[in-house]
Amino acid sequence: MSETPQLTDRAALELHRARALRDPALFLHEEALAEIQDRLSLVNKTFKRVAIVTPFPQVWQSSFPDAHIIPDTDILDLTEGAHDLIIHAMALHWANDPVGQLIQCRRALVPDGLLLVIAPGGQTLHELRAALGQAEVEITGGLSPRVAPMAEIRDLGGLLQRAGLALPVADSAVVNTSYASALHLMRDLRAMGETNALTNRIKCPTRREVMLRAVALYGEAYKRDGDRIAATFELITLTGWAPDASQPQPLRPGSAVGRLADALNTAETPLKD
Repeated sequence: MSETPQLTDRAALELHRARALRDPALFLHEEALAEIQDRLSLVNKTFKRVAIVTPFPQVWQSSFPDAHIIPDTDILDLTEGAHDLIIHAMALHWANDPVGQLIQCRRALVPDGLLLVIAPGGQTLHELRAALGQAEVEITGGLSPRVAPMAEIRDLGGLLQRAGLALPVADSAVVNTSYASALHLMRDLRAMGETNALTNRIKCPTRREVMLRAVALYGEAYKRDGDRIAATFELITLTGWAPDASQPQPLRPGSAVGRLADALNTAETPLKD
């Protein structure tokens, strides 16, 4: 059997995260925390056995002081059937096996336990991707992986079903930011621990000509608010429940006892063959 492809160089990722802690810029994680708290406020249920998967526990500790907070390792430190709420926060995009992460979370939930996942989505940093790609093609004639691939909302929603979670819901929120330049954006990404940790990345430093051309292209294409540039972050939130008999169940096809036309008090118009 072939091994699962290793998208992420975990050693490099941990090095980048450790470096970010020297002078962190975790505003995106704080946005994720606010989004999760908002979701939980809408759930008519009290959670007493909470686990949080996150690379930056300091963001979550004060809001969830009794939670079991663990890092986003390939094998999660979770006990089967131990939690009624698991939050997987801002780490799924670096997972070598995203479905495996969700399956591990589902197994660690009690029946009717809730899984909330929040992760960057496909619109994230689309401006930076475009500028770096065009600059590299112009200068070197080739293209190398520079930004972690981030899934679209329809793809992430499908992962919940593949992981065996019930009542799956996926939605997104876009965070629009602006920076003085692309270099200032890259500095913030470094302070988030989100610089390139892809296994197939070019291991040598980026050529100066490529970087300067990318900065120029970014400024030309995505200027905003005078001399500033736009930078987009998309946060996708996934909601799924561990299956339980108490949950609403879909009806068997053909089992309806009433007509939709009667419920809507309207005439039914048969379709022509």
